[in-house]
Amino acid sequence: MTKPRCGGQLLVAGCALLLGLLTACSGDSAQAGASGSGGASGSEQADATGDDQAGDGDTNGEASQPGVQPLTGGVRKADSPANPVLAVKIDNTPSAAPQVGLRSADLVVEELVEGGSTRLAAMFSSTLPRLAGPVRSMRASDIGIVRPAQATLVASGGAPQTIRRLVGAKIETTVDGDVGYLRAADRTAPYNLMVRVGDLAGSLPEPDGDPPAPYLPFGDVDMSAGKQARAFEVEFTPGRSTSWSFNDGTYRRADSLAAAGDEFAANSVLVLRVRVASAGYKDPAGNRVPETVLEGKGDATLFHDGSAVTARWRKNGLGAPIELADPAGGAVAVAPGRTWVLLVPVDGGSVRLTR
Repeated sequence: MTKPRCGGQLLVAGCALLLGLLTACSGDSAQAGASGSGGASGSEQADATGDDQAGDGDTNGEASQPGVQPLTGGVRKADSPANPVLAVKIDNTPSAAPQVGLRSADLVVEELVEGGSTRLAAMFSSTLPRLAGPVRSMRASDIGIVRPAQATLVASGGAPQTIRRLVGAKIETTVDGDVGYLRAADRTAPYNLMVRVGDLAGSLPEPDGDPPAPYLPFGDVDMSAGKQARAFEVEFTPGRSTSWSFNDGTYRRADSLAAAGDEFAANSVLVLRVRVASAGYKDPAGNRVPETVLEGKGDATLFHDGSAVTARWRKNGLGAPIELADPAGGAVAVAPGRTWVLLVPVDGGSVRLTR
């Protein structure tokens, strides 16, 4: 892994503090992109509304070694592009519509943020979209999400407290003003920040060292003990829920905010019941900022092929992969493919089968 970045290389905590002061506590309302290398002008901004899909995103030119694709569990061929893993923070409120780039994601993690809303960490590696967004701010919760994937966290910015935590955790980050960031002319701030994913990936150092372990326990899945689950509803907080349905081999969100044809088609959906603590500060509107604790253990529900099985999850540290076990202690595997992971609070959250 390379050193953390902050409009260049984030070498000392002083850089983090400076960036934090340039952004609001939510990390979105005041950005420094106009003076950064990734700032965009007129025609570039307008281009943010076009077709966002690209090819395989071979931005680094050299092939990775054969092996397992850590985000999907699929086979990584010898001639696969050696793309870095990018975790793009994408707004998940109606103001973000349409979300761009989700169709190309290998894996998506949905986490609780302030005000009862959720935010996405869309992870890209095997295929890079031309454009992704709207890009929003980072959270301390992201440490446990991105570290197992050795991912670069792509965000608009962050509160000073958050940036200090990420620097301490040695998480590589990019922010507004870095290569690839631009403002869409047909959107209003802060929902107009987008990123040209291929440009950003090409500006990063080539991945080195050993590849990360598989993010999930991929393998031959056994759903024989499961219940029928062709539709289900997940509630993060009272009044904030998301509905899913199974059709033609994949799960899709009924309330998707993605652009038409750009929805994430999930082979599996994994719900982890997590503890949520306070991040220790409030956003500009006075809402307490929550922090999802993605380590330890808890209950889980795995949805695949129209069925659901209950399990227990375990994660032995923020940088450890997620493990799953059935009620008897036997290993539970996730089918190779694209997975949406929902980090649902133990207190106030729920999972309900509807069909």
